[in-house]
Amino acid sequence: MRKGWQTKALGEVLEKTDTVNPLQTPQAEFHYIDVSSVSNVTFRIEETQSLKGKDAPSRARRVVRENDVIFATIRPTLQRIAIVPEHLDNQVCSTGYFVLQPKPGLDYRFVFYFLFTEEFMVEMEALQKGASYPAVTDAEVRAQKISFPPLAEQQRIVGLLDEAFEGIATAKANAEKNLQNARALFESHLQSVFSQRGKGWVDSTIGQCIRFIDYRGKTPVKTDSGIRLITAKNVKMGFLQEAPMEFIAAKDYQSWMTRGIPKMGDVLFTTEAPLANVAQLDTAEKVAFAQRVIIMQPDKVRLDSTFLKYLLLSAPVQQRIRAQGTGATVQGIKASLLKLIEISFPKDLTIQQEIVTKLDALNQETQRLASLYTRKLAALEALKKSLLHQAFSGEL
Repeated sequence: MRKGWQTKALGEVLEKTDTVNPLQTPQAEFHYIDVSSVSNVTFRIEETQSLKGKDAPSRARRVVRENDVIFATIRPTLQRIAIVPEHLDNQVCSTGYFVLQPKPGLDYRFVFYFLFTEEFMVEMEALQKGASYPAVTDAEVRAQKISFPPLAEQQRIVGLLDEAFEGIATAKANAEKNLQNARALFESHLQSVFSQRGKGWVDSTIGQCIRFIDYRGKTPVKTDSGIRLITAKNVKMGFLQEAPMEFIAAKDYQSWMTRGIPKMGDVLFTTEAPLANVAQLDTAEKVAFAQRVIIMQPDKVRLDSTFLKYLLLSAPVQQRIRAQGTGATVQGIKASLLKLIEISFPKDLTIQQEIVTKLDALNQETQRLASLYTRKLAALEALKKSLLHQAFSGEL
């Protein structure tokens, strides 16, 4: 820590903030800042509710002033942090926020950046308690230590962080846009292949050329090791995800897999939560299945397995499947209705495989770009953490 810096508990350097009960002035109008009002992307108050006192929710109790810093203390909203703008001066926020109003000598923007430091966030995560809505208490926030230099130095550091973070935000926006564009290009090509059918394509239904192995509704006894268990949680759009890694006992495999044994290349389809995720089994090792997954084994004389994967991922077929889905809260589809979904494909397997080769190449390039942009986003986040660490340890 550099000379001239001091360390104090937050409670020592913050003014006492006010509370209010809007119900006592039933006709008075005010802006209410709920926990969801703050964006965890822009870190600004993007939306408020305009209410009368008589309509105030029970959590509308904390008065905020211009340049106060508000910090959501309820999981999973810890990253909802914002500075109160001028037009919301003397308005009301939820008790789900801790309000920080720095005393003279402590810049509010310096406090704002402090709340993003990894050290502070890790401590807040560790302190959260409660089953339904884990949260930290006001006392726990006040007890956190903040190190700070004289005001002029705080303002210099804030200026450097403002400039650096603006550049990082621009770089992140560009990387995210490039990532979206890469994925959109593949999806657009996929849609064009299956919506503009060529000569020699035939019409069928899923049930006419595909065998189902259905392990929905069965829940096995899980173990710490053994044979890998694949559930709907592992099946993503176009690929299998390792996490969560679950197992059944090896001795239970034969008695469990009585509905059919999958093989490498089989297409996996989730029937609900989420509906219509599609991937291919990418291992020849023994695996078990359960919970909302149908294994699809196409007639090899008529339909290539990888072609089927792309067919089911395409927008036209996804739309037909979702149109047959049922359920208000969680959309799902019955196997009987899934078998009736209309599909089209080239009669010639060679043509199917040529299409697969082209789609595989484009998909691999898309994945390469996605990996590149994802790594860039991770590097930018790491840079932010590094800058914040330097700023609050007197090294910036």
